[in-house]
Amino acid sequence: MVPYTLTRVGVVMTPDSRDPLEAEGVLNPASGRTPDGRLFLLPRLVAPGNVSRVGLAEVEIEDGVPVGVRRQGVVLAPDEGWERGRNNAGVEDPRTTWVPSLGRHLMTYVAFGPLGPRLALAVSDDLLSWQRLGPVQFTYQPDLDTDLNLFPNKDAVFFPEPVPDPDGRPSYAMIHRPMWDLGWFRPGEGVHLPAGIADERAGIWISYVPTEEVEADITALVRLRNHRCVAMPRFPYEELKIGAGPPPLRVPEGWLLIHHGVTGYIPPGFDPKGQKVTYAAGAMLLDPDDPSHVLDRTTEPIFVPETIGERTGNVPNVVFPTAIEQIDDVHYVFYGMADSRIGVARLDRVP
Repeated sequence: MVPYTLTRVGVVMTPDSRDPLEAEGVLNPASGRTPDGRLFLLPRLVAPGNVSRVGLAEVEIEDGVPVGVRRQGVVLAPDEGWERGRNNAGVEDPRTTWVPSLGRHLMTYVAFGPLGPRLALAVSDDLLSWQRLGPVQFTYQPDLDTDLNLFPNKDAVFFPEPVPDPDGRPSYAMIHRPMWDLGWFRPGEGVHLPAGIADERAGIWISYVPTEEVEADITALVRLRNHRCVAMPRFPYEELKIGAGPPPLRVPEGWLLIHHGVTGYIPPGFDPKGQKVTYAAGAMLLDPDDPSHVLDRTTEPIFVPETIGERTGNVPNVVFPTAIEQIDDVHYVFYGMADSRIGVARLDRVP
């Protein structure tokens, strides 16, 4: 049993009609605290043409509950060539994890460049200024009979502390979601599955890098290895695909990973506005001694689109959790609403 549930609290951020950078929505935020303890969101800001930037907004808290934000500008834009294509550009869907042993926030994000969505990484010690470490480079692994760098990838997030890799070495680990269909940018190429994977749907994977390598050179974080499939779609609310949400949270039962499951129809390519889908949230418990192993997962979603703001927007019927923060003794999960605005829900443990 996964004894956790989500209860919606309210909407914390909607697009500013006066700002063209937000014309197509604010959504799917990362989060973190500055050195002085203030809580911030790092929302995805979408401008005309589906060009995304990462903003910064301080969370307003009343009686211990997030109720709104104060905008602080943009911290990451698609300024690098590999973040821009001829007809597309974007730094999308950031996830940030504060890693005390490194004294840094690790931001994974999707660079929407010439070959579509690819994972990239930036680091910061204050949330204000970010150092790009570059695109993620998956080490070749012969037993997979493929190169993970060939494939589009999304929904990446780091664990907040070292975990054992498959060989038992303390490692920094990243959850991610490769997608196997290459046909959208190379017509006719179709689906290429790794060895041992028979399901074409997108699932949750994990990759590692040993702690000593990162402590010697922070750029080692982009050179990941020991790739493993963690989970595939299994239940009706995950019929099309699954992907990670906020950073894994250490709980008594193991690592709590809130994830999203998708049902409906997704057309070829990566234009979200052509989708007819429902995004719901579920939860998994990962083994602390082997986080590639799922101890348990929810057979039903713990959070589904219900409000008008979740059922109407750029992509209707979407709740997409991406950030989690503790305020006093309560954990709050921030989530995208219909690819248009940002909501917040309270994470509760079921007795």
